[in-house]
Amino acid sequence: YGDHRDLHSFPTRRSSDLTAEKNNIKPDTILKTFWRDNDHFADLFNAALFDGEQVLNPADLMEVDTDVSSVVKFNNHAETVQKVLDVVKKTAYGVDFVIWGLENQSKIHYAMPLRHMIGDSLSYLKEYNEIAARNKAEKGCESSDEFLSNLKRTDRLHPVISLCVYYGEKEWDGPFCLADMLEIPERLKPLVSDYKMNLLQLRKSGSLRFHNADVDTVFDVSRSIYEKDFQKINTVYKEKAIPAELGVVIGAITESQRLINHALQSEKKGGQIYMCGALEELVNEGVQRGRQEGRIEGLQEGILKGQLEGIHANIRTCKTFKISKSDTIKNVAKEFSLSEDEARDYVEKYW
Repeated sequence: YGDHRDLHSFPTRRSSDLTAEKNNIKPDTILKTFWRDNDHFADLFNAALFDGEQVLNPADLMEVDTDVSSVVKFNNHAETVQKVLDVVKKTAYGVDFVIWGLENQSKIHYAMPLRHMIGDSLSYLKEYNEIAARNKAEKGCESSDEFLSNLKRTDRLHPVISLCVYYGEKEWDGPFCLADMLEIPERLKPLVSDYKMNLLQLRKSGSLRFHNADVDTVFDVSRSIYEKDFQKINTVYKEKAIPAELGVVIGAITESQRLINHALQSEKKGGQIYMCGALEELVNEGVQRGRQEGRIEGLQEGILKGQLEGIHANIRTCKTFKISKSDTIKNVAKEFSLSEDEARDYVEKYW
């Protein structure tokens, strides 16, 4: 779905690559499957766009084709434009219907409002082409004006409402509307048509009113992981079993290979996981990632303490075997993925 994910890159390979290789599943597929569920989809849109009011009814949602690719013609020039949305639903609204489109986004995209505008426009173009083809086949156009466009004067397109869910760990610093992407002289601003993008940031979703327990859990736990609030996870979810499939979704969002593995193993044993066990996997992964990124990144005070004790023990061993300070510094730097300056500080402290 776009470019999921690059939150915690390994030096040579992305963790999402490892996920796909080890479990033969892709984060974008996991999220698309989760949001195809009508209960999940409706709750997301109700929370993001209607302040939790139950405007969308899951029973009224129907899945429609996500491919809105089309041929755009201008005079004698034709251009094929390809666009596939992540999840698209149609719902009755009075006597008509509304199209709801969802796009999942892992990275900040500085042209996202333009992408949304093009996607929505292609959705409108797709319906226009269908109506025009029907009118042409039925010879329904009565005037020369209607014949020119193959639209009857009474024909109407149906509204398209799109939502972008940004799962990234960083705060969105990209544009929120088309006008944010433009350099507009002040005098011309009232004349330029804008296009607003509906954006939901996972990191800022704490105030949203979710009613579906699965959706609320996915956002709450993922947000807590980003904030490294493991105390909250351990307190709220310690004795609470959650479906293993939610653990896979949370792992896909946060790119936690260990959490995905933990959830998949639990699924074989009964289909549920306890977050206290998953928390241990997350902490271990965080420590390993910290080493690979060249720093000790303790996710809890106990983890940091354990790392310091490991460094201390390494220095004591080197000193016992009469290894020089300079060689000890190199050894500590290599063993714990530290810079030589950081290793030197520890050696001076514990020698």
